[in-house]
Amino acid sequence: MTTTADPSTTAPGATRTNRSAVLRGERDLVVEDRPVPEPGPREVLVEVGAVGICGSDVHYYEHGRIGPFVVEAPMVIGHEAAGTVVAVGEGVDPARVGQLVALEPGVPCRHCEQCLAGRYNLCPDVVFFATPPVDGAIARLVTLDADFAFPAPEGIDAEQAAMAEPVSVGVWACRKAGVSAGDRVLVTGAGPIGLLAGQVARAFGARHVTVTDVSDFRLGVAAELGLDAQRADQPLTSEYDVLLECSGAPVAVRTGLAALARAGRAVLVGMGPDEVPINVPLVQSRELTVTGTFRYARTYPLALELIASGAVDVNRLITHRFGLEETEAALTAGRREPEAIKSMVLPQG
Repeated sequence: MTTTADPSTTAPGATRTNRSAVLRGERDLVVEDRPVPEPGPREVLVEVGAVGICGSDVHYYEHGRIGPFVVEAPMVIGHEAAGTVVAVGEGVDPARVGQLVALEPGVPCRHCEQCLAGRYNLCPDVVFFATPPVDGAIARLVTLDADFAFPAPEGIDAEQAAMAEPVSVGVWACRKAGVSAGDRVLVTGAGPIGLLAGQVARAFGARHVTVTDVSDFRLGVAAELGLDAQRADQPLTSEYDVLLECSGAPVAVRTGLAALARAGRAVLVGMGPDEVPINVPLVQSRELTVTGTFRYARTYPLALELIASGAVDVNRLITHRFGLEETEAALTAGRREPEAIKSMVLPQG
């Protein structure tokens, strides 16, 4: 049984098709009508209000693949999403209709060893928006397991709620690094993830957060956000307890590790080359801890709270907005606009 809002005022009742941005292969994107999805048991139907463009979306668009994940069949793109619940499936409280929700894009199996250990981001059977062959969220309507549609706190809008996804990356990185009160944190890379991770580290109690990059514009944004900004081509003069490597650049890995104090912790967040040389004697002699991150788990409630409280400013990062029909322009904005940080697609616009 499906419960819906008033069909005269909601998209499911007002349209028989679901306009969607579909990636068919490398640099081959079309916007087309698809059937309106129906929420199954324990699912919600969401009218998508905003979808952020992520670097992985751009990579899929430009290359048609990321590692072993290959676009072999048409796939709706996008995974940083938020919107309004307009219908619920069996087993979901009908009172959820009308809620603004942030959509955590990965639904795990909940039964495997990793899920049972609380590491559901490592579930081998996770179903994740816009990871082939799973359709993503740049569409007027999507369905999702109700447990992964998180009600947005009062006072934030769909664009801010959609930013809970990249903020979650920062939360997970800080948790993996064990960032706590008094830590000195170095963030290499002032892209969206670096700028958010730096703010999360500060919210976790870091007493000093330095962000490095080669872009003066992005360093200016870091400074606006209250973070210490430094050009990546200038020598680091301080020691740090934590490195959050968000650029993917091999040189940033090397210089970042060298800047860590004894017993420092490094988390590799940015996606760069498959192999990066590491100074093993440095890691051994200082007893550094080096780990990676893969998505996140149990982060959305905190991410939304950080956004709603203002501890993490997401508004400054949203620099460009596009309608659904302009999705290709949203995917390429970063290549055309030097001052682009985060592009948003607004499917209802």
